[in-house]
Amino acid sequence: MRVLVTGGAGYIGSVVADRLLRSGRSVVVLDNLCMGWRAAVPPDAEFVQADAGDPVALRSLFEKTHFDAVMHFAGLIEAAESVKSPEAYFENNSAGTLSLLQTMLRYGVQRFVFSSTAAVYGEPQQLPIPEDHPLSPTNAYGESKLIVERMLTWLHHAHGLRYASLRYFNAAGATGDRGEEHRSESHLIPLILRVPLGLRDAISIYGTDYPTKDGTCVRDFIHLDDLATAHLLALDGLERHPQLVCNLGSGHGFSVREIINIARKVTGRDIPVVECARRPGDPAVLIASSDKIRKVLGWNPQYSDIESIVRSAWEWHKSHIRGYETAEAPTA
Repeated sequence: MRVLVTGGAGYIGSVVADRLLRSGRSVVVLDNLCMGWRAAVPPDAEFVQADAGDPVALRSLFEKTHFDAVMHFAGLIEAAESVKSPEAYFENNSAGTLSLLQTMLRYGVQRFVFSSTAAVYGEPQQLPIPEDHPLSPTNAYGESKLIVERMLTWLHHAHGLRYASLRYFNAAGATGDRGEEHRSESHLIPLILRVPLGLRDAISIYGTDYPTKDGTCVRDFIHLDDLATAHLLALDGLERHPQLVCNLGSGHGFSVREIINIARKVTGRDIPVVECARRPGDPAVLIASSDKIRKVLGWNPQYSDIESIVRSAWEWHKSHIRGYETAEAPTA
């Protein structure tokens, strides 16, 4: 099986590409390196530097290479930014994905695994959040992903496209050689760990007046390796299930303050905080019900204890203080 992995130079896509190769699949990584890192691409994957929404580049690639499936990770991911610049998110995440899907259909590729998000739910009406919860995003990031999910439903009915839409909660942690390093970092755990590494003076808490146990946002964290396992299960599951929509989370919520305290314990360092105003578009609590993917695909997370997640991230960041930047720096 040959799989196209868009965004395969990014945090999640690179790990899934590596797991695909280890399972015996052939992998082509497509990434424009706007957010990803060339050093994160598995050495045995073929690499194509191009935009996942560029119809010309896509046609050129699909003309010369037959794919059995596409796993789509390429996309903009910052919720707060999406409130300020929604047009960028609709162009990249929604319209760009449509170009990819049109190319797939043109060349007869019928299996698609989509990197979606818990942001499609908005403010939860029940916890933990099941897949049939009302969909009402509070930011353009979530809306841009929901548009794609709706497109997938129609393309399935019209053309028989088989798809899995995986709604991530908070991916976190690291594998031995791959960790979380975004060119514009907005995720909580890597930002916290930059403080004990001496890369920043304090961690900012955005909002301390939420209706939660300590006033800070509560999130559900899932280990990167468990997330990758779910993607391979979903790809195989499309043999039996023409449509899959599944949450990926641990089912447990931790507040921003709790994560900071866990990081203090893991690192053995003091981590000062700065309290700031809320960011627009941030729901107070997001906790997943992952019962569906456990029952339907037999997913059984192995690494998603919160302290283990933070510890794995800490070990990676200690050995990659500048992330992938050093590996990609030009040599004299």
